[in-house]
Amino acid sequence: MTGEDMAVAYKPAEDMAVCDIRYLLERGYPRASAITYVCNHYRLDINTRHVFGRVIYTEAIAQARKDRNIECHELAGKEMWVDGYNVLIGVESALKGEPVYLCDDGFLRDTRGVFRNFQCSGVTVRALEYIFGQFANCAPGMVEILFDSQISKSGELAKWVDDRMEKAGLMGSARTSKHVDFDLKHCGKIVATSDGAIIDAVDKVANIQARVLEELKIRPVIIEGLLS
Repeated sequence: MTGEDMAVAYKPAEDMAVCDIRYLLERGYPRASAITYVCNHYRLDINTRHVFGRVIYTEAIAQARKDRNIECHELAGKEMWVDGYNVLIGVESALKGEPVYLCDDGFLRDTRGVFRNFQCSGVTVRALEYIFGQFANCAPGMVEILFDSQISKSGELAKWVDDRMEKAGLMGSARTSKHVDFDLKHCGKIVATSDGAIIDAVDKVANIQARVLEELKIRPVIIEGLLS
């Protein structure tokens, strides 16, 4: 897959909407209200609204999150906790050729929204191999992968991932949790995720999805005029 495969052409109305949303956000307007108001004005569809909600952030929030993003070498010998579904589904989306967006804060996000209906497949195996490859490159001392126990068959997935971690020679484990977000926010470790609320709550974040896409030479979607 090439960068061109991930390109998206946006119409003038979308470009103008992006500018208007950013203008309102920088002046303190509530995020949801600003996106809804502007998208209503330009009569944009629900998919475009969802993308804007995932991608557009104020300069202050974007910079604060970028400052938390650490380089691969900074992971060496450290303990890292992983937002399991977030990272896995993000990499899967790219492998399937689905849009993965480069957001204002420098993190990559997809718009699949399939957490509740997630099912393992051959793409899951490939995605996991690439993720493990990044773990090997960055050499963290310990990796703890958390999956939301409220999602169907998370226990089986966690065991499956745990077995493959052992076979890959990775120190750590995969397990389920009833409160993944809380655990990640309060673990006191480096966290691998693209979830904005978690990023805002921790000191250091590993952008694993971005490293996988870079390795595969898959360019994320950039909405023209969106990133400064």
